[in-house]
Formats: sequence, structure tokens, C-alpha cells
Amino acid sequence: MFEDAVIPLDQWVSSLVEWLVENYRDFFQTIKWPVEATLNGFDAGLNWLHPIIIILAITFAAWKFSGKGVAIFSAVTLTFVGLLGLWAETMTTLAMVLSSVIFCTFAGMPLGIWAGRSDKFETGLRPVLDAMQTTPAFVYLVPIVMLFSVGNVAGVLATIVFALPPIIRLTSLGIRQVHPELVEAAQAFGATKWQVLRRVQIPLAMPTILAGLNQTIMMALSMVVIAALIGAGGLGSPVILGLNTLDIGRAVIGGLGIVLIAIVLDRITQSMAQRS
Repeated sequence: MFEDAVIPLDQWVSSLVEWLVENYRDFFQTIKWPVEATLNGFDAGLNWLHPIIIILAITFAAWKFSGKGVAIFSAVTLTFVGLLGLWAETMTTLAMVLSSVIFCTFAGMPLGIWAGRSDKFETGLRPVLDAMQTTPAFVYLVPIVMLFSVGNVAGVLATIVFALPPIIRLTSLGIRQVHPELVEAAQAFGATKWQVLRRVQIPLAMPTILAGLNQTIMMALSMVVIAALIGAGGLGSPVILGLNTLDIGRAVIGGLGIVLIAIVLDRITQSMAQRS
């Protein structure tokens, strides 16, 4: 019993992806274009700017939102990463994370707001988000490669799918946590649904929304090494190269770079949420 597959689901999935590649290649190239343009713009811009400018900008942001301690840590961290010879890889990683987070925000916030205001939509969306969060990240890579080829863009697209659920969930949670009496008071003064959303619900939900943004950034960084398996550059490349050649030193400095950048971004975005 159960020696052979009765339901050939693997064959059905393979056939579906092959059919999509053959019949909708132009459609997927259209989806790929804005992601590619955004990523290339960030990558070229960050690698064109002098490192001192970027260090000063991130240090200022850290000081503005998180205080003196995080600002000093950010400056030392970025300088240390540059001294390790990982500056170009770090800028590519930042470009990938920024691109992923932008598209996650544009897609996730409207969906989260809709889910926060509609019980039916939230009920239907929940199993989709559960599947996106529990499916192993490696599973995304095969269809992504078949539909979009390999490279940085494919890595960003896989990251978007992986990092999208937190901002949707926490945006929905933030909208639902706004006290109903505040909404009723706004409506009693003649506010429309759009005005209630824009002037009451979103401002009060902003700390929770920014917490979701923080989680999205962290999940995007966690995909850096996995995305390197499909040709994405950045700090994941030294880790994969070190794994393939058993060069522990190269793998360690790549992983250390990811950890340090993650700490800097986490502290800044957490402080943004708290101040909001």
C-alpha cells in the first residue's frame, strides 16, 4: 500500500509551469521589467556614490531615529564591512532589499488594509499567507527560475514572495486594533470611509505597520544567501562560494556582513516604529 504515487501532483505542477512558460512568457517579462528597472537603478546608484556619502547618510538616519549609540554602531559597521572588501556586495544586497521592500510595501499595504476592513477577504487571504510563510524558501526557486531565468531579478522576485506576508498581516492587525469608537466618532462628524482610513485608521495603525515593514526587511535579508543559489549577487555570493570550495573564511565574512547590515536596518526601523 502506498508504494506508488496515486495522485501525480508533481507531474501536474511541472506541466502547469511548462505551459505557463510556453504561453505567457511575454506576460512574465512584463512583470519582470519594473523589478529589473528598480533593482538596476538602486544597484547602479549605490555603487556609484562614494562610500563616505552612504556611510554618512545611514549614520544620520540612525542618529535621527535611534540615537547616538546606533549611529556610532552604524558608522563603525559600514566601515568594517568596507575594510573586509565587501562594499560592492553590500551595496548590491541593499539594492535587492530596497527593491524587494518597495514592491512588498506597494502590494502588501493595500492588501493589509483591505483585509483589516473586510472579514471575508481576511478569511480568504489567511490560508494563502499561511502557505507563503510555511513553504520552504527553496521551493520558490524552481518556478521562479523557469519563469524569470536566473540572476538578481529572479532573486528579488523570490524575496518578494517570501517577505510579503508580514507586512500584510501586521497592516491588517493595525487597522483592526484601531478602537471602533474612534471610527464611529469620525463618521459622526461626517467623515467618509476614505477620510476615516486616511486620517484615523492609518495614522493610529502606523506603529504596527512599521513593525510589519521591519519584519519584511529582516525576511528579505534572510533570503540573500538562498537567492545567491540562482545567480543573485550580493553578500550571499561569498557564502555560497565558500560553501562550494569549503573556504570557511570567505563564508564567515559573507555571513558576518549580512548579520551586521541586518542589525543596523533592524535598529533603525524598530526605532521608526516606536517613534511613530
